[in-house]
Amino acid sequence: MLLDTVERETGPNPQWAVLWLHGLGADGHDFAPIVPELVRATWPPLRFVFPHAPLRAVTINGGMRMRAWYDIRDLDLAQRADLAGVDASIAQVEALIAREAARGIPPQRLLLAGFSQGGAITLAAGLARQAPLAGLVALSTYLPMPAQTARERLQPQAAAQPLFMAHGVFDPVVPLAAGEATADTLRRLGFAATLRRYPMQHAVCAEEIADLGEWMTARLGAG
Repeated sequence: MLLDTVERETGPNPQWAVLWLHGLGADGHDFAPIVPELVRATWPPLRFVFPHAPLRAVTINGGMRMRAWYDIRDLDLAQRADLAGVDASIAQVEALIAREAARGIPPQRLLLAGFSQGGAITLAAGLARQAPLAGLVALSTYLPMPAQTARERLQPQAAAQPLFMAHGVFDPVVPLAAGEATADTLRRLGFAATLRRYPMQHAVCAEEIADLGEWMTARLGAG
């Protein structure tokens, strides 16, 4: 079953798509307001798709049910992710990518983005892609279970995908060190991974949005 989504189109007949995954406890509405701040006049029409993660019990929050891409079982990042939940969310993301293909936007014209837990799914899904996407955007996040994820999911063409990574220097939720370790891991796997740092906590800032816009301009072939 396809996830429910919030959609924003920047013009008629979009030929590009951005699939954007929210963080723990948020929903698809969380990043929809970023569209007018991010979009440039020179870009072709885009369809932004913001899915709602399923409701599930989250262990570190006392088993409370909330929108989450996977259960978080432990505060230790090395043991944090529920890999069965990660796999289920990757399958749901792939179903949305397939829907965009059916609507006329193939994977090579789709960007997959995510913040925090959504960014973890973005990275895990990106490693598992057999047909590369137009790019990956990983904000304030980490690669879940990096050794196991790389060993079991990495596809030969995955590292060809352009990657934008960003992190807050003062992030108390996903420490900067976790983002740096993820960037190092991805470099060893062949990705051209550069981590941009911003003077913020677990958030998104205006400078980051501007930098992402520049990066997306290169991906979209817009001057």
